[in-house]
Amino acid sequence: MHREPLNPSARWALTSLALSMLMPSLDTSIANAGLPTLAAAFDATFQEVQWIVLAYLLAVTTLIVSVGRLGDGFGRRRLLLIGIGIFTAASLACALAPSLAWLIGARAVQGVGAAIMFALTVALVADAVPKARAGSAMGLLATMSATGTTLGPSLGGLLMAHVGWQSIFVINVPLGLLNAWLVYRYLPKDRVERKPLAFDYPGTAVLMLTLAAYALAMTVEGFTPTLLLISLSGVGLFILIEKKSKAPLIHLSLFTDSRISSSLALTLLVTTVMMTTLVVGPFYLSRGLGLGSTQVGLVLSVGPLLAAFSGVPAGRLVDRFGARRMVPGALLGLACGCALLALLPVSFGLLAYVLPITVVALSYALFQAANNTGLMAGVGQDQRGVVSAMLGLSRNLGLITGAAAMGAVFALTTDDPTQASTEVIASGLHVTFGVATALMIAALGLGCSPVGASLLAMRSVRR
Repeated sequence: MHREPLNPSARWALTSLALSMLMPSLDTSIANAGLPTLAAAFDATFQEVQWIVLAYLLAVTTLIVSVGRLGDGFGRRRLLLIGIGIFTAASLACALAPSLAWLIGARAVQGVGAAIMFALTVALVADAVPKARAGSAMGLLATMSATGTTLGPSLGGLLMAHVGWQSIFVINVPLGLLNAWLVYRYLPKDRVERKPLAFDYPGTAVLMLTLAAYALAMTVEGFTPTLLLISLSGVGLFILIEKKSKAPLIHLSLFTDSRISSSLALTLLVTTVMMTTLVVGPFYLSRGLGLGSTQVGLVLSVGPLLAAFSGVPAGRLVDRFGARRMVPGALLGLACGCALLALLPVSFGLLAYVLPITVVALSYALFQAANNTGLMAGVGQDQRGVVSAMLGLSRNLGLITGAAAMGAVFALTTDDPTQASTEVIASGLHVTFGVATALMIAALGLGCSPVGASLLAMRSVRR
């Protein structure tokens, strides 16, 4: 079917959204590969520097739904500009950090800006491009998300090795300035009037404490059962608060819609696995295969490059064949890629890593385009910000779970990943991705169930 090309203004508007997705996605993982360097720079333990990653993820996760609601009433373009400003300023503060505590605090503030960018970028697609191009636009954003998240460790490692750890944050300053100008210049102005904004402070506070307890339970030795119990109790308290709140952080009624709940569950499972590759991959390549830092960076770039080249074609496949057909195929590909990582022996060398990661990267790009397009097509204009934010919340819960829970699985099977032998590292990789394979099989079952099918059969199937 012939489609009119985007006009220059729409192209630049979509470029601004792509950059708004790339920047916070990149900083989700850019510090991962450099954690040993940062531990040495600040004379800190691995558990302490791990909070450079977790502080960012927690800030994004706890605020993303709130800012999505704010965008619906305050104006999405206006709030996106504020978010880009916060993210850029906090990035500069990270680069200037004189201590680990300063850096962790600045990363948390950076996460506030990232939450705004994540929550509103997908919701603004409908304002930037025609409906017939929504799938391709979502494919581009999926490419940016996948590229940013998976490119982070390799880019961060290269910058730290050749420039210095400050450079991984300084790079955001010129990008942020360019992004803000593009959004201001090309995105259509908000068509909503400012409204009195109610904010769910109790719900936000409880959610933040619940997620912090969960992350601590997975990263701090001792008191783990207690912290897990606190996090579970926090979930119950959060539900009670949301039921009674006049302006709930999360409308629990959204979860009664099988289309939405299925999409969010699938997103959580898939992003858990993607973060697992970022936690385990660098250790397997360096300790398991004996690669140097530059080689590790190059190998870790394979996935991002594939995602970058496959995201837009994946979006076109969704436009042509529909999410109903594409999501199960993507989930099957992810399951196969994880199974290969779990089964291929270390004696196969680099092929045992590159081949499965290729399958995972291509499948992830297809999943993102299909799942996001199917979800947003069935949402009304007044709810797009909230649902987009819920999608971001699900994604970041998956990232936290991958970094904390799946990281804990890998740590338990290797004792100390920084000192373990090749055989132990390989065994840890196989066990961890055995668990990841089980998660993807569960996701495939959900995606192919009647509930999942109702999501995938939404009216975005063909345009």
